[in-house]
Amino acid sequence: MQEFNGAYKSVYHRFAENKMSLKQIKFIPFLNKQSAGLILVGFIALFFPGISCAEQSLADIVAKIKPSIVAVGTYMPKRNPRAVFLATGFAVGDGSLIITNAHVIPDKLDNDHLEQVAIFYHKDNAEKAVLATEVALDKEHDLAVLKIAGEHLPPLKFGSVSSVREGQLYAFTGFPIGMVLGLYPVTHRGIVSAITPNVIPMLRSDQINLKLLKRLQDPYNVFQLDATAYPGNSGSPLYDPDTGEVIGVINKVFVQESKENILSKPSGISYAIPANHVQNLLKAKGLH
Repeated sequence: MQEFNGAYKSVYHRFAENKMSLKQIKFIPFLNKQSAGLILVGFIALFFPGISCAEQSLADIVAKIKPSIVAVGTYMPKRNPRAVFLATGFAVGDGSLIITNAHVIPDKLDNDHLEQVAIFYHKDNAEKAVLATEVALDKEHDLAVLKIAGEHLPPLKFGSVSSVREGQLYAFTGFPIGMVLGLYPVTHRGIVSAITPNVIPMLRSDQINLKLLKRLQDPYNVFQLDATAYPGNSGSPLYDPDTGEVIGVINKVFVQESKENILSKPSGISYAIPANHVQNLLKAKGLH
C-alpha cells in the first residue's frame, strides 16, 4: 500500500505541474493493473469533478421507483373522460397499499353513476386502472392509505426521517398537473431548504381561523423544499436519490393552508410530510 501511495503522489505532482499529459499516464510502470485502475479513478475525481456517478445513480433509482408510482383519482364508466386524476400515490407494504394525501380523496362519490376511487399506472407497456378502497385516514397529517385488490406493485421502503438534514438533496416522482401530461411519472429534485413547523403564529389575531387554531395546538415539523411541485404532485414520495428510501410525502395544499394563509396567492414553495407519520398510521391500523 505504501508503494501504491508513493506512485500515486508522484504521478499526481507531475501531472499537476503540467509535466505530463493524460496520454502519458499509461506508460508509467505501475505496480499492477489494479493499482493503475485505482490511480486512474483518482485522477478522474481530482481533475474532472463534473464527471460524477450521482446523476447515473439517480437515473438507476428513478427506473426502480417508477413502477411503484400511481395516479390517484376516480373512475366513472359513463363519464367523459371516464378517468380523472386527482393526485399521486405510491405503493408500500405488500404492494397492495397505496399512500397519498387525505385531501385528494373525494368526500362524496357519485354512487348513482358508479363513481369509484381508482389508481392508474403503467405496467408491461400498458396503462392499467384498478379500483381502490380507503383503509386508513389521518387528516391531522393529511395522509390516506388505499388498498387495491388483485394487484401488487413493487413497494417502496422507508428511510430514517431523523437523519434528514437541511441542505441534503432529495427527489420526488409523481404526476404534476394531473392528466395534462398523461400517465408518465415525472421526477424533480431539490434540497431540503428548511425543517419547519407546519404552522406558525399569525401576526394579528384576526388572521386566525378555527383550522389554524387547531393546528397551532399541536404543530409538527415538515420539510420545506426548493424544488417546485405542482397540484398533481400531492402524494408523491420524497426519497433519497442514492437509495430510493422514502423520507416524506409531497403536500401542495394542506401545509400551504397554514403556512401561507395570509397570502392572496400561495408561493411556489413545496412541502413534504415526514414519512414517520405514514409509518405511524400503518402501524396504528395494523397494516405494516
